Formats: sequence, C-alpha cells, structure tokens
Amino acid sequence: MRKALTIAGSDAGGGAGIQADLKTFQRFGVYGTSALTLVTAQNTQGVQGIHLLPPEVVAAQIASVATDLRPDAVKTGALGAAPIVEAVAAAVRRHELAPLVVDPVMISKHGHALVGEDAAAAIAELLVPRADLLTPNLHEAGALVGARLRTEADMAEAARALVGRGARAVLIKGGALGGSEAIDLLFDGEMFHRFATPRIETTSTHGTGCTFSAAIVALLARGSPLREAVAEAKAWIQRAIAQAPGLGSGRGPVDHLA
Repeated sequence: MRKALTIAGSDAGGGAGIQADLKTFQRFGVYGTSALTLVTAQNTQGVQGIHLLPPEVVAAQIASVATDLRPDAVKTGALGAAPIVEAVAAAVRRHELAPLVVDPVMISKHGHALVGEDAAAAIAELLVPRADLLTPNLHEAGALVGARLRTEADMAEAARALVGRGARAVLIKGGALGGSEAIDLLFDGEMFHRFATPRIETTSTHGTGCTFSAAIVALLARGSPLREAVAEAKAWIQRAIAQAPGLGSGRGPVDHLA
C-alpha cells in the first residue's frame, strides 16, 4: 500500500486540515500519516481558537513517520508561524521527503490573512524552492509574487515567476476570479495546462483547498504523472462539492467519499 504524509493543522469540525487530508487519502486508497502543526477550535461558522504546537514537536512527528512509515508523497498545509515553517523545511530536507506538495495556506479564498508576515516570508523563502508542486489560491499567488492577479494571463505570469523562484511546478487555483467557471492553471516548468469546471453555487466549500491538494498527493503517491493527478483530483473535487452533505449552519464541508 502506498503512503502519504500530511503536515498540517487540525480542524475540529473535520472539513479541512489534517482531518480532510486523511479522509481524502483513504478515499484514494492511500495509507495516511500525519504531523500536526496546530490545533483549531473550528466549525462551519468560523475559527474560535488556535493553538500552535512547539516546532520541536512538529519535527519529531515528521521524523517518526519518515524513519518508519516512509511516505511516497508529502503535503504541507497550515503551518501557523515562522518557527514551525522553519522546522518543517528543515525536516523535509533532512529526511529527503519528496515529492512535496506545498499548499501555502497564507490567505483564505476570500482574501483574509491566515498567517503573519514573518510566516509568509518563511514559506516563500524556505518551502517554495523545495516544492515539487506549489498550490496557491489566487490571493496567495499574488502575495508570493507581489502583484494582484485579475486575469488568466496574470495567473500564467505568476506561475512562471514562482517556477523561477525554485518550485518545480505551480498550480494556481483561480476560483476567486469569478465567472461561470472555476479555472485552475498548472505550469509544469515547460507547458501550461488549463482545468475548468462549471462553477457550483453553494456554501459547502470549507476545506476545498486542503482536500484538492490532498487528492493530488494521494494520486502522486500512487504513481500518477503530475498532469493526470491534477486532472483527476480536479474532477473529483468538483463531484465532492456537488455532492456535499450540507452539514453545519455556515460554510459546510464537501463530500470526501464522492
């Protein structure tokens, strides 16, 4: 059985973070392992509290997995603070973990900052250059390149710039562009690949970024080439949103069994 590691935060409501990643790994037949970076008190209405774990505890979890249940693919999610980013980057380097999918989790899909400037800078400096695939949303990609992205052409330019900064491939999630389609753009360092699906009007979008990147990681762990992994994950997250169970009174989770 192939194995995957998620290095991310806990979502008490189960729609995002470690919980969403592990559900997604299971859905794709991959054995899931995890290293917790932070704990949130969270539900579909919002985040009521955040507790960051000590960086040395994060590093110890990664070491435990890497030295026994060595993963076939790895992803990072919410890291919370610069010292945790530094610990994760050092552990990834020390244990030679790859392929590495970096979901930067810096800014929400609605444009709200999720980490401080020091953590954002650490992600840009330490994790972007190590990423086999970087999966920022529109706002995160704009922050990483220092520009506001308004068009697909802007997305393409940003993707090229991020590959120029060391990422081997970049998938910019363009849902925040608006319009009738949800457009994601993959640049693999040589070619662009456009993925578009009809936009679904729903409030069940909590954790879509985590879940999408986790599906890509699971498929990479199974040996799928990058473009095929992104295409299959994109089609699946579309179904997961469409079949969302309608849980909670706010932004509900998708259907991780879709």
